[in-house]
Amino acid sequence: MEQQRAILQADEYHALDAIQHRVLWLSTWMIHHANALRPNPDDLKVGGHQASSASMVTILTALYFHFLNAEDRVSVKPHASPAYHAIQYLLGNLEPGYLPTLRAFKGLQAYPSRTKDPDPVDFSTGSVGLGAVAPAFAAVAQDYAKKHFKHVTSQRFVAVIGDAELDEGSVWEAIIDETLQDMGNVLLIVDLNRQSLDRIVPGTHTPQLKQLFAAAGWQILEAKYGRQLQKAFTQPGGSALRQRIDEMSNEEYQSLLRRSGADIRVRLTHPTGLKGPENAEIALALSDTPDENLRDLLANLGGHDLNTLLQAFEQADQCHDAPTVLFAYTIKGWGLPFAGDVMNHSMHLSGEQVRQFQEELGIAPGKEWDTFAPHTSEARWCRRRAALLRREHLQAAPLIAAVAIPSSLDLSYPGKTSSQEALGRILTQLAGLAEVGKRIVTVAPDVAVSTHLSGWVNKTGVFSPTTHPDYHEDMQRALRWQPGPTGQHIELGISEMNLFMLLGQLGLSYEHSGQLLFPIGTVYDPFVCRGLDALIYGLYNHTKMIFAGTPSGVSLSSEGGAHQSTVTASLGIELPELNYYEPTFACEVEWLLLAALRECCDRTEGRSTYLRLSTKKIEQKLLDPAIARLGRETLRQQVLNGGYRLHEGRDLVPDAQADEIVQIVTTGAMVPEALLAAQRLAREGIAANVLHLTSPKRIFSMLTTMRSAQRQGQPAPAETDQLRSLFPKAERHVPLVTIQDASAHSLAFLSSIYGAPCISLGVDEFGQSGSLNDLYQQVGISVEDIIAASYAALELD
Repeated sequence: MEQQRAILQADEYHALDAIQHRVLWLSTWMIHHANALRPNPDDLKVGGHQASSASMVTILTALYFHFLNAEDRVSVKPHASPAYHAIQYLLGNLEPGYLPTLRAFKGLQAYPSRTKDPDPVDFSTGSVGLGAVAPAFAAVAQDYAKKHFKHVTSQRFVAVIGDAELDEGSVWEAIIDETLQDMGNVLLIVDLNRQSLDRIVPGTHTPQLKQLFAAAGWQILEAKYGRQLQKAFTQPGGSALRQRIDEMSNEEYQSLLRRSGADIRVRLTHPTGLKGPENAEIALALSDTPDENLRDLLANLGGHDLNTLLQAFEQADQCHDAPTVLFAYTIKGWGLPFAGDVMNHSMHLSGEQVRQFQEELGIAPGKEWDTFAPHTSEARWCRRRAALLRREHLQAAPLIAAVAIPSSLDLSYPGKTSSQEALGRILTQLAGLAEVGKRIVTVAPDVAVSTHLSGWVNKTGVFSPTTHPDYHEDMQRALRWQPGPTGQHIELGISEMNLFMLLGQLGLSYEHSGQLLFPIGTVYDPFVCRGLDALIYGLYNHTKMIFAGTPSGVSLSSEGGAHQSTVTASLGIELPELNYYEPTFACEVEWLLLAALRECCDRTEGRSTYLRLSTKKIEQKLLDPAIARLGRETLRQQVLNGGYRLHEGRDLVPDAQADEIVQIVTTGAMVPEALLAAQRLAREGIAANVLHLTSPKRIFSMLTTMRSAQRQGQPAPAETDQLRSLFPKAERHVPLVTIQDASAHSLAFLSSIYGAPCISLGVDEFGQSGSLNDLYQQVGISVEDIIAASYAALELD
């Protein structure tokens, strides 16, 4: 077997080896300090993963101190965050005062965070599996931006993950999607330390994983053995030694790492068991290695050999038409006393072990946090790499100013239409909006047609890195589905995880690649829950995206309970960094979508937007009285602010007494039923106001803001004025009936604003197929239910 060429010269290897051992020390000391030396008033485990961080030290050293450049973007394994912070410290990107703050308030986060850590982090990690695919979808976003706008500020996208993360289904949903197939600038490095949290990973796992990646069209690379072992394999008997190590189980390999050199020799040379015959070839291959060096030889894996890793990185770089996965074999706890211990995932070195380790590395007492002395070759190497990795010279394209997006398009709509149909109509018009239309990119998980994106697709085309032949050019067709580099719609397979991951990375395209995009996704509303992990990931990363969940609720009627959403409205209220709206009328969709685009322009304070839409057709003239009473511009502002008074009960019952007034508060598809109930109540002398909450979240946020001001003895901020508009002083204690095509509790908070009695109606059971009236009666949100609840609420007052 011929050894691969060395990329590093001896002096270079010596410098990098010293750097990686300083990274190992700093990451280990960081965790020890947080758990054993820093005051802990809570008496709770601080945590941190010395073993998991140690297994990544060589990989991260090879990346940051040799392979990467300023244009590269990297996702780092969650449990390796101490090693990552140590590297940023050595590169000068982290003040030394932060090193003792691991897992402390406003200090270094438990896992890499691009929004909360003080040093630069490209991709937050923590929810395992997502860090594996985020860079891949960021590469798709980069490719899209480059095809459309030429200039980008990013180049390669690298993800470093633990082997146990490949148990996550989200990884495989992404791997098989065709959008990733041509991404030659994607490198996934698997830290193959053969251990997960509770166990040793079965030995059959890795060959299966390689087959799956190969079937998906990925280039497969391996850094299995270091140069010492590679050299041993070339000696007489070396082939038998390699076969012995290749064929042993992960459990056996891990056990050998914990044994003495003499014991290792006996067990290696007796492959059929200690009572079996000795293998003379293996014994010959090991004859020149003393017992005291045998454990180090066995542990000389590719993931801890700088030259082997850099060779693999070079090979990955030469593949331009497919993503690459590199399996880098490592040892969990490499370099530490408990290296290879099957239970070392949560282990920490004892104080005595830390002291001994410090002595071995030559770290003087009191110098535990020190970097390298300025005159050393290691310090010079760090300075050179820091200069090469700086990104100040990377110039992003100018942002689009929010004022470039109008507040209204003044479109006309059919007399009866749904909010979902309105979205499709508006999108088609936005394609021609100067400077904005060309930056809109839509995404759907195989539901573009059924969520009314056909007009948009016909106008802008489907995106593909290459032009596909058109086999239907001479045929008449309602939908022009012709993929090519200029298209503005990306169609995914049926995977909501992929949808939200791609939307999230498109929404960070400005930060990663220097080009602002306006990503808009459509998804069947019940399946927002299926992609929730990726959605939360995007919001945590402060992405700027827009998505429409449609159709929603039991108003989907005949589609049945499996397609009828109930909890998504609550999620819209609860998820941070997300504006949630549930419009009824087409003009509301128009105003809200334009506002959502403006949010994307604000890269600091802007938020993502969720539009919960419906296929239920609504008479648009139901809005006319509110337009006449408020004026179109005032109404638009109130729609954006969270809600407005759609119907005044005293218009029909002018002489109603205080105990004859009820507030019917609704949102989205239930507005017609609320209005009809108000009309029928008026015949009985009950003045029922109808309040349309376009955004329950905005109202809830105003409530919390008002309560905060009250606690501090301050007047209510101006931003809470909408509450006083919705609930004027004379009506603050009027009974409430809330009605929503979603879980009843999602609007129940309204009773806490001014302490009014409240009855909340909603969908608190699984639906079924049927007509709207049948389903509304079944779940208790029909007109009759609203009327009955109104009478009951009046009795509560």
